[in-house]
Amino acid sequence: MRRNLIRFGLAGVLAAGLLGTAAIVVRPEAPIPVATTDTRPPADVLAQRITRAQQQLRAVPGDWPGWASLGAAYLEQARITADPGLYPKAEEAALRSLRLRPDGNSDGLVVLGALANARHDFGAARDRAREALTVNDHDAGAYGVLADALTQLGDAAGATEAVQRMLDLRPGLAAYARASYDLELRGRVTEAESLMRQALDNAVDPHDVAFCQAQLGDLAFGRGDLATAEAAYAAALAADPSAFGAQHGMARIGAVRGDLSGYGRLVARMPATSTLLEYATLLRVADRQAEADQQIELAAAAEGLFAANGGADGLAAAELALAQGRPEEAVTAARAEWQRRQHPDVADMLAWSLHTAGRDAEALPYARRALAGGSRAAGHAYHLGMIELGLGQPEAARASLARALDTNPYFSPVDGPLARRALAGLRTSGGNR
Repeated sequence: MRRNLIRFGLAGVLAAGLLGTAAIVVRPEAPIPVATTDTRPPADVLAQRITRAQQQLRAVPGDWPGWASLGAAYLEQARITADPGLYPKAEEAALRSLRLRPDGNSDGLVVLGALANARHDFGAARDRAREALTVNDHDAGAYGVLADALTQLGDAAGATEAVQRMLDLRPGLAAYARASYDLELRGRVTEAESLMRQALDNAVDPHDVAFCQAQLGDLAFGRGDLATAEAAYAAALAADPSAFGAQHGMARIGAVRGDLSGYGRLVARMPATSTLLEYATLLRVADRQAEADQQIELAAAAEGLFAANGGADGLAAAELALAQGRPEEAVTAARAEWQRRQHPDVADMLAWSLHTAGRDAEALPYARRALAGGSRAAGHAYHLGMIELGLGQPEAARASLARALDTNPYFSPVDGPLARRALAGLRTSGGNR
């Protein structure tokens, strides 16, 4: 669910905030009210900022901080539009900044680090962040890039330390958003929501307000509170009608209610790999196989575009292979990703790929690893339960499947009913003693 936060979210928010190119660094006197009736699009502050930066750089081409800021702005635009085609522009701007000022230029290094995170090259992002910190060890932006990279690489303690350092140096939207995600991964959802509300209090730009509201919606959806989630997504769309995260959230709520039209509109506007595959799964269950196949073909094309712009996402590759009925290829992709990084989502994907390939004994340690850090992801608990069921461990399976449904009974229109049927079967066979 929050994987999109990584590809399209935190990297851009961090880079923009740290370089001072977004209006998120000054805490307002009171929470910014969110409009609920005016659905007109907000003024595109970011586009205006990019235009001004381009004009400034034409007049002063040697402005190395300006080139770094322009790179950060392109990265932020990529986050908002989910368009990886903007990555080369961000890279070129950051590299030009570094060519103009090779030494003492932490701004340029931070943008390159954030770009590496967006491309899922987390090792490179970590290295760029540490390089920036050798230039300026009080660079909050570098700590943000480092926190994102270490989170994805599976260094939870290192990530928390980097987030704390960022909070100490520059408390604000970017720091609170990272701290919220850090707590969510540890299962401390209430505290995660509190920090995300603090991030919202710091948001001024409509895109940032929408980002925070969408994250609050995701947190509410994750604990099965559809009403609160829907209200948060609506508030996000009131701030920014084009907000991808909020549109995705609304589409998921619609799917829970049997309405797939939201997904149709979402993928038509922004054909991201993960959402195309989610839509394909829902269409398949609805017995709309031809349309499902079309979405899978589009997902393959979207992943190709991401790779063509320097990205590499083993999770998406594994997910795509599963959708195409190639579980062994999914295992290969997920295992390669696991060798690069030990994030709970990667452990879960490797476990599910192994399960789908009929290798439950190999899958079990990874399924347990996905939940070992305290994550309360219902989908991860469901996968563990089905693997335990496959291994003939009814008591463990019952506990895991019940945990999934207790956490969020709406976690998946596809897997939720399967979890209920499996639990009913365990009760019939006496497996719930």
